Amino acid sequence: MFKSVKSSRIEISQLMLPSNTNFGGKIHGGYILSLMDQIAFSCASKHSQSYCVTASVDKVNFLNPIEVGELVTMKASVNYVGNSSMVVGIRVESENIRTGKKKHCNSSYFTMVAVDESGNTVEVPGLKITNEEELKRFLKAIKRNEANKMRKLEFSEENFSVEDYKESLKSYRVDIKL
Repeated sequence: MFKSVKSSRIEISQLMLPSNTNFGGKIHGGYILSLMDQIAFSCASKHSQSYCVTASVDKVNFLNPIEVGELVTMKASVNYVGNSSMVVGIRVESENIRTGKKKHCNSSYFTMVAVDESGNTVEVPGLKITNEEELKRFLKAIKRNEANKMRKLEFSEENFSVEDYKESLKSYRVDIKL
């Protein structure tokens, strides 16, 4: 069985309140991450028709601060599926509701895994790709996964040697005393 990207796409909007601010008066990044996790769960669960758990979050860059009183909109879609896992892409935008000005605040990728009542992984439907943008997102997820595997292999106990890196670190602000 295959499901389209569109069939599990989710969008939520929420007004940012003073109770969600950090010490600098901006909306707390942890609060935004919590909302992102909720929408990732909803999107993945909708696609898989199963309970889903967060396996990993790939790179969250906070590009622009979110102000109190702004309307935050999060858009999520399944970008990639494996056997039991799904990569959910999330885009976060804020809007000043008085001026209508919108800002891209961050984008991130949550890997979600479908599980049954006992916590065992379950197979998820395949992904039906219907346009070039969806195909590009699928391919980018594959490339991120491959890069993560290569980094893990490069720095594994059996492959890592300090001597291989000492020379290349001379241009960095680090004083190595091993």
